[in-house]
Amino acid sequence: MNENKHKWIGITGTWRRTNNEVEQDVRSAVREIITRGDGVVVGGALGVDYFALNEAIRVNPDAARIKVVLPSSLKDYIAHLQMWASGYDTGDPAITSEEAERLANQLRGLEKINQGSIVESSTETGDKINKDVYFTRNSIVVELSNEVIAFQVNDSAGTQDTINKARGAGKNVIVHSYSITK
Repeated sequence: MNENKHKWIGITGTWRRTNNEVEQDVRSAVREIITRGDGVVVGGALGVDYFALNEAIRVNPDAARIKVVLPSSLKDYIAHLQMWASGYDTGDPAITSEEAERLANQLRGLEKINQGSIVESSTETGDKINKDVYFTRNSIVVELSNEVIAFQVNDSAGTQDTINKARGAGKNVIVHSYSITK
């Protein structure tokens, strides 16, 4: 397929809570998108983004059809993940050290394969990565996508933000909704 003719499909979803059904649905969608010659745009977080990027690299090893939008520079984002895992702001880590390292390794690996796959939404955030910066990242995912597939768990606010922005931009949005309890 001509490089200029393929579509970019935004993949969005929660990082907080997933299960095997969500993971399998995300992987299946990404496999189908790349196999047909289109590309994926993901946000570089845990959960849905992690599954999507993992599958995309597996089926597109040169990463030519992968774009990952980070809320900052890669260096600052990795430092943010490590601080987040330490519980620096609340004393209660939002993610584990293992999750932070696994995601950091995935993003470093993508950078080695195809540095052009990483889109840094801001290089001036430093340690100021917050909800607003993530929501700006969502806007860039929408801008880079021709359409969006959302894997929304428990009415996730970040996923809803991306859905709303895509619909507001007149883009096709497919929403897969899940309810997961503890």
